Amino acid sequence: MAQRPATPRTAADPRQRARNLTLPILLTGSLAASIHVSMPAEAAAAPLGAPRSSAPSPAPLPQAIVPVAVQAPPAQYTVASGDTVSSIASTFGIATASLLALNGLGWSSLIFPGQVLKLTGATATSAPQAAPASSSSHTVASGDTVSGIAAANGVSIAALLAANNLSASSIIYPGQSLLVPAPGAARASVPAATAAPSPKPSPGATPGAVTPLSEEMAANARIIISTARSLGASDKAIVVTLASAAQESSLRNVRFGDRDSLGLFQQRPSQGWGTPAQLLDPVRATKAFLGGSANPNPGLTRGLFDIPGWTSMSLTEAAQAVQKSAHPAAYAKWETSARAWLSQLD
Repeated sequence: MAQRPATPRTAADPRQRARNLTLPILLTGSLAASIHVSMPAEAAAAPLGAPRSSAPSPAPLPQAIVPVAVQAPPAQYTVASGDTVSSIASTFGIATASLLALNGLGWSSLIFPGQVLKLTGATATSAPQAAPASSSSHTVASGDTVSGIAAANGVSIAALLAANNLSASSIIYPGQSLLVPAPGAARASVPAATAAPSPKPSPGATPGAVTPLSEEMAANARIIISTARSLGASDKAIVVTLASAAQESSLRNVRFGDRDSLGLFQQRPSQGWGTPAQLLDPVRATKAFLGGSANPNPGLTRGLFDIPGWTSMSLTEAAQAVQKSAHPAAYAKWETSARAWLSQLD
């Protein structure tokens, strides 16, 4: 029986075309798998010539902690531009609260370039230690309280106070930076509230030194002098007024202070001195400090002219009779400067 001739296969045969297309693809894939040829994305991830390894890259070594050098405190320090009380205390290894008390300053007091601060006699702090990695800082905002900051950060009030060298009677103010310890930090004993030692006259402050006036300070001093003169105030009354404003606000019309204190004299709305806007009016604030017939708060606050026998008092006694400060001896250090300012600006 004659054999049937084989049917020739042509490129038009769809089955043959499928085989021709499939075989190179399968072969290419298997060859790539067998000889470990990198795919494009993989090749791009590794630089040419780099050894291949499945092990993760080692973590960078931690940098060594370099201790901060603390300078031995000199007897006095002249404030430079950009200085803060806390930065000066940190530089010389002194407790901030001790530095404030030594110079008759409060937490709301401002310092300014050229002012001289006394450093000897302040309580030194222990050598600075690296803060725990989980600790943080908090910048005090208006309305903040120690208890509120502690609760918001999950730490005890005692731990927060101890971390910042504060006591139960300490006052915080807007702009102050507080160290917030790690949650769960051991409770530390908080120093009992004690009266700060009365600072010796250290005038801004060596006895006899005159603190230079900045433009802002001079402008406010002129307002105080002109307002006092319009009321018939004597030189002594003006010197007391200038010294009081210098101690309370460094002759700056500040919008913050101890609790609700405001302005040149740190007068308080809650104590009847006026509304916040009124306390920030330097003319009205000066009239309120002087009191008398021009007192804008008759029957509510008592000014200098309302103090019996103020003319025979020392500057400190007269100023304290009006201000009732926690640092009653602090005003004396401004007497020399106040007299010089009056002579210069009047």
